[in-house]
Amino acid sequence: MVLKRFFQIAGYFMTTYPLSLLVIVLVLFLSLVQMPGSEAAPFVPYADKIVHIVLYLVLSGMLWAEFLRGACKKKSPVWHAWIGACLCPVLFGGLVELLQSWCTRTRTASWWDFWADVLGVTVASIAGWLFYRRRMKRDDAGDAGSR
Repeated sequence: MVLKRFFQIAGYFMTTYPLSLLVIVLVLFLSLVQMPGSEAAPFVPYADKIVHIVLYLVLSGMLWAEFLRGACKKKSPVWHAWIGACLCPVLFGGLVELLQSWCTRTRTASWWDFWADVLGVTVASIAGWLFYRRRMKRDDAGDAGSR
């Protein structure tokens, strides 16, 4: 019974958030695997922080986009997006930093990397919230015009 429920939930996330899951796997891979030539651009100040911001902006932005795609069909409450596209990526960023410290020999945990992750999530969440509000106003105006 528990296994059946697990596969139902996994199937839901795989069909509702497929691109987000791919981005999560990509972020995890890039965060835990030593890339050859990753120190090739030391002349760019804070290059690693820029990468963290971009990765988590894309992750949170993709979660918001897929939420918005599904929210119109299901009338999902917006707090689902705040938890799934804002809080979860921040927690994921913290977990990845801990995994870098615990599970790799070439990476270390960094508060600055974590705060760069948070900045990326924040920018994407503000944009996602603005798109959500705009879409809801447009949908409400469309509903009022059809009466």
